[in-house]
Amino acid sequence: MSRHHRSARRHRHTAVLALTTASSLLVLGVQGGPASAAPADPGPSKIVATPRAGAAQPALSPAARTALIRSATADAGDTAKDLRLGAKEKLLVKDVLKDADGTTHTRYERTYAGLPVLGGDLVVHEKKNGTSTTTKGTRATITVATTTPKIAADRAADKALALGKAADVEKTEVEGKPRLVVWAAEGKPVLAWESVVEGVQEDGTPSELHVVTDASTGKVAAQYEGVHTGTGHGQYNGEVSVGSTQSGSSYQLVDGDRAGQRTYDLNQGTSGTGTLFTDDNDVWGDGTPGNRQTAGVDVAFGAAATWDYYKNVHNRNGIRNDGVAAYSRAHYGNNYVNAFWQDSCFCMTYGDGAGNAAPLTSLDVAAHEMSHGVTAATANLTYSGESGGLNEATSDIFAAAVEFDADLTADVPDYLVGEKIDINGDGTPLRYMDKPSKDSRSRDYWDASLGSIDVHYSSGPANHFFYLLSEGSGAKTVNGVDYDSPTVDGVPVTGIGIENAADIWYRALSTYMTSSTNYAGARVATLQAASDLFGAYSDTYLAVAAAWAGINVGDRIAVGTNVAPIGDQLSGVGQDVSLQVEAYTTNSDATLAYEATGLPDGLTLSDSGLISGVPTTTGTSEVTVTVTDSTGSSVSETFEWRVALIYANSTRVDIPDNGAAVESPVTITGRPGNASATTEVYVKIVHTYRGDLTVDLVGPDGTVYSLLNRSGGSADNVDQTFTVNASAQPVEGTWKLRVRDVAAIDVGYIQQWRITP
Repeated sequence: MSRHHRSARRHRHTAVLALTTASSLLVLGVQGGPASAAPADPGPSKIVATPRAGAAQPALSPAARTALIRSATADAGDTAKDLRLGAKEKLLVKDVLKDADGTTHTRYERTYAGLPVLGGDLVVHEKKNGTSTTTKGTRATITVATTTPKIAADRAADKALALGKAADVEKTEVEGKPRLVVWAAEGKPVLAWESVVEGVQEDGTPSELHVVTDASTGKVAAQYEGVHTGTGHGQYNGEVSVGSTQSGSSYQLVDGDRAGQRTYDLNQGTSGTGTLFTDDNDVWGDGTPGNRQTAGVDVAFGAAATWDYYKNVHNRNGIRNDGVAAYSRAHYGNNYVNAFWQDSCFCMTYGDGAGNAAPLTSLDVAAHEMSHGVTAATANLTYSGESGGLNEATSDIFAAAVEFDADLTADVPDYLVGEKIDINGDGTPLRYMDKPSKDSRSRDYWDASLGSIDVHYSSGPANHFFYLLSEGSGAKTVNGVDYDSPTVDGVPVTGIGIENAADIWYRALSTYMTSSTNYAGARVATLQAASDLFGAYSDTYLAVAAAWAGINVGDRIAVGTNVAPIGDQLSGVGQDVSLQVEAYTTNSDATLAYEATGLPDGLTLSDSGLISGVPTTTGTSEVTVTVTDSTGSSVSETFEWRVALIYANSTRVDIPDNGAAVESPVTITGRPGNASATTEVYVKIVHTYRGDLTVDLVGPDGTVYSLLNRSGGSADNVDQTFTVNASAQPVEGTWKLRVRDVAAIDVGYIQQWRITP
């Protein structure tokens, strides 16, 4: 079959953004659910995708990027208030990206009482008109009972050392002293010690084992590895151009066109940088492993090709998007069969393989390792559990993208990982993207146990998703390689091409993913990215949903009119209602019409799908909303709407979104006209949602008295006395007890309290 060449890009659209990590190993070595949609016509072999210009992110000059970061830093305090963060929380700007339409994406790390919050990262997406949304790594309220640890740092260090030895890490020692942090990546935030155990793994790879120990109980909250493994004549890349710089009468492998990227010969050492590759005539290597320069050629070319891919395709200026070069080290150790990225040195390192005769320096290995650095600088996906699998998959995804972008004759682009280095000794690749289980270890599909296996194998479903999105399901031949990619339910998936698929994954990684993103979160992030780049519910958008469904994450999106599920509603008599029906159609240029039956008295449905008004009568009704597009495609959603009474001095309001209830007898006493009046308030809030709740008492003049602002359990009690300025308040009026959930939505209030003489 003929070579599979890259299609011409009529519009180059890009996307970027940023966050942190430590380092990544090539190992050579949400919750989804079955799709329920009916089988669809597989359609053409590829979906023709037309990108949208507005979401493109043009390259920023260093000065422009610095100015955006400086501005965001100056506004960080106000942003924290807008996000309703606690008084002890601060935001630290990591990076800022800007779309062509003026939308900015600011990535923050967070501190609590001056302590780093691991898992507290978030991204604020602000449109040019000032409206914004936020992507958070955790929805939990960041608070701990005390910042004084019960467990000493030495005890945490000892436990970390023991874990390092149990993991077969040799020559272990704790780097510096453990640092005190707030661990918020999983469950309820806790005060913790973070220890970094340095040593050497069993295969000779350096180790930077991060151990997070609860500072109150001494239990290990998390652990993850920080080292991610993963004209010249190269052994794998053939005759290629390499960036070199003349120095006196000789030449050095210093790439002046790419910020001075350097390539070193470690001379079988395991530390430092060794010696810079030099040559007397600027002709490097001979294509055989016996010539030490040959590995240097492959390494230097891989670094250059990866730099060029991110810059030319995604407008990313280097791994951290700051124009700073990383460096590469070849000939690491003796018989070392691996390669790895370390964020701590901002460098890639390559072993020479078995017998020091099979260097692990192929293009996809180089791109894989450098892409770990990009992940570290953007979403910083934690290297354990499902996020760790997504971290590994990201490197495999961009390794394939770089191969297709370079389009070498000596290394024909494919969806195989490490096929050139023959690490298995039988000519088979390290991993397969079309059917990951062919390596006998990786998973093809998502299931609830995926986060419990090694990250190099939990990456399988994401690699499979990317292949399906790029090429589609079923048997096909690409560049002479035969593939036969299945789906979990047998429903075909149509591909959109690797360039479009990589654009979507890059924007999702850089703009919407956070350190704790799991497979379900990755689906949300890639759908948002597809919406940005190609339009919501475009063929490309639908293909993304179909590819995720193909690996058992979420459902396909039905063709025609769709309406988002609407939960049962509960409102109070006299309370304002505003409920937007979220609907869309996949039919191009079609318009939507809305109608409803069974709405409570006082409520109406607008032409745009907004249900609003003030309920006037108690009772429960079955409401059916029907949405029809102009082609005749129609869909209905039925739910229950209950309207409850609001009493003069007490009430109980059941909140459908979070199971909260409010019981609040309140007495306000004092003689009108006096300077002040003493107010005693008792509020009991019963709720099943274990997240942020705030409770305020709002006077008739709008004065707000804050009663509660913290993470709740099954019940919260407020029993406090405060001073009301009675001279400013009317004798009689509407006092509101305002209860808000984590999304700052008013979920209940009480009316008609009276200040009595």
